[in-house]
Formats: sequence, structure tokens, C-alpha cells
Amino acid sequence: MKRFTTAAGIAAMALMAATPAHATSSKRATFGTMPDGRPVGSVTLTNAKGMSATVIAYGAALQSVIVPDRAGQKADVLLGYSDLQHYLDKGQYFGGTVGRFANRIAAGQFTLDGKRYQVPVNDGKNALHGGTQGFDKVLWQIVSVKDGATASVTLRYVSRDGDQGYPGTMTVDATYSLGENDHLTIEYVATTDKPTIANISNHSYWNLSGEGSTNGAMGHRVTIPAETYLPTDAGSIPTGAFQPVAGTVFDFRTPHVINDRVRDASDQQIAFARGYDHNWVIGKTVTRDQHMMAKVEDPASGRGFELWSNQPGLQFYSGNFLDGTTHGKADRVYRMGDAIVMEPQIFPDAPNQKGFPDARLAPGQTYRNVMTYRFTTGAGAN
Repeated sequence: MKRFTTAAGIAAMALMAATPAHATSSKRATFGTMPDGRPVGSVTLTNAKGMSATVIAYGAALQSVIVPDRAGQKADVLLGYSDLQHYLDKGQYFGGTVGRFANRIAAGQFTLDGKRYQVPVNDGKNALHGGTQGFDKVLWQIVSVKDGATASVTLRYVSRDGDQGYPGTMTVDATYSLGENDHLTIEYVATTDKPTIANISNHSYWNLSGEGSTNGAMGHRVTIPAETYLPTDAGSIPTGAFQPVAGTVFDFRTPHVINDRVRDASDQQIAFARGYDHNWVIGKTVTRDQHMMAKVEDPASGRGFELWSNQPGLQFYSGNFLDGTTHGKADRVYRMGDAIVMEPQIFPDAPNQKGFPDARLAPGQTYRNVMTYRFTTGAGAN
């Protein structure tokens, strides 16, 4: 065997040992320009297995996720747009970071430390996903991009005191990372200078057959390890009850194809939401470590993922209000059931509900929501 005997050879060996066999790379670009002239950056993370994720600074949004199927054919499995103007005109939360308070607040009102606050009402009588100009509708700053065994991009937004009616100046970091193991992680970290409420999540719409596929997402198999879920009123505000899933169309403790029960209007909850748009109770508090929230499999393509997070609640939405008025990256019309959304978070309307996780964030505390999509290929067709 030939050996390195020179100083240069020894240095080369050290460099080889220090360099990983595979690395995930990042590529920066400009996705568009805001009406006021500010550029909107994008970062694409790509691993050696052919998986990639593109993040845009508008809304700190996940704009594309490309994953090979069981035959190695790549497809974008995320609904969204090819250009910035469509996000500005009709964002529909596609891939966006939603907050300060993801999901709904009844009547847009909550009390914090004895003071009543009113935030914008933008979903019937209720507030949804932070208000009329939530985190998904603002331009974030790209503050860090890293390559390596796990590549990442971190974006930051500073929400000033009184923004959308919320108290306190909140600084939020959103970090997207992709590893060679096909794990895509989204981490939200927030701090505040005065007491406020926080519930930040990601609103990606998934179709594992591909966003341009003729297959919708209703053929996906879903598992959710929850014993109870939160029934709602007609306005999608939780009643406060913890309803057992056993014997109902909400029981996903064993795998079920979504389409088998998503239109079962004999259940009043399905009739209210036109399908699934409910919070499953995975736990009662935010945890330090992640736990499995859901498993999704697409028998048609073989693609799947496990979703892990440290959050107690999972909002599962079956794309009930995709109405055919939107067309996406593949120039195909998005219809009801063409995608699903799974948002790890605390519970809807938590600031107004006894027995729900605490949404309060105080100075000196750090809010953290971390979620990981563990992608796989090769799921069976049966």
C-alpha cells in the first residue's frame, strides 16, 4: 500500500478526514421584488440523494420541496407559486410561517395580565394566523446560510410592540435545515421585551404524489397517535372539551386513508369544517424533546414522512377550502382535497380556554417550536 510520507500528503489526509463524504449544499437567489423595491431572497438546500427544499424570505415560507419517489422520479410535493406576485395577491398561507398566534382566537380577543387586547378579525368573527398582516405576509431578513452534513438557512423578523394589536416587541428566528438523512427541520425561536402570547407554526400544504399530480392527497394514509381531539363550534373555535377519538372518524391511531371518512357528514364536526380542520391532542404541554405527531404515506408514489415536534397539538387540515380558483407551480388548478396541512402548535384559542396549554411568553423566556419531517420512499401500494 502506498503511504503519504510528505507534509503535503499528511495535510491532504487530514483534509479528507475532516470533509464529510456527503454534504448538503445551499444556493442563494432572488425570488422577486417587493412593491417598495426590496429584494426577496431565496435559499435552496439540496442533499446528495436528490432531495431539496427552497425557502423564500417573504413570509419565511417553504416554497418548494422536491423528493424522489420509489422509482427515483423527483417531484415537488408542496403546493405554492412560481413567482412572488402570486404570493402577494393570494398567498393562502402556502408554506408560510404563521403567527404571532397560529390558528384561531375567538372574536380576536384575549386577556393578558388583566388587560384586554383586540387583534384583527379575519376569519368570520375570529382572528386567524396572526391577523390581516401576520408573519406570513411580511418580508423576513436572511441572517445565516450554512453548508455541511446538514445545511440550513435562518431568517429573522422583528414584530414591533402593537403589531396587529399584540403587546411587546417580539424577535423571531425561523431556521430551515436539511440533512443527508432526508430530514427537513423547521425551528421557530422567539423572545419578547414585555409579556405577550406566542404560537408560531408552518402552514405547508402537502401532496406526496406531487403538487402537479392528478392524484389529490385524499388517498394518503395517515396515522396520528392521539387519544382525544378538540371539537369546535361552527366557527372552528374549540368548545373546551377533550373528545375521545375512539369510535369516531377522528380515530387515526391506526393508519386510515383520508378519503374513507373525510366527507362523513353524519359527524357534525365534519359538516362544520367541510372535512378535517381540527386539533388532535398529542400532549398537554410543550416538551423539551420531539415526539411523533403524525405519519403520512402516499401509496401511489411511495413517498411518506413522519412528523415529529415538541408541541402538544396537531392541527390537521384536509384542504377543504381549496376551491379551484388557484393554480400553482405546475399550472394545475388546486381543488378541495388536493393537499393536507399538518401544523404542530399549542391549541387553538388557548389564551381564552381553561385547561389548554399556556400561550404566555414573558421577557427572559424563549418560545420554541421545532418540527422535523422525516421523509421516506418505498411505501407499499396496498
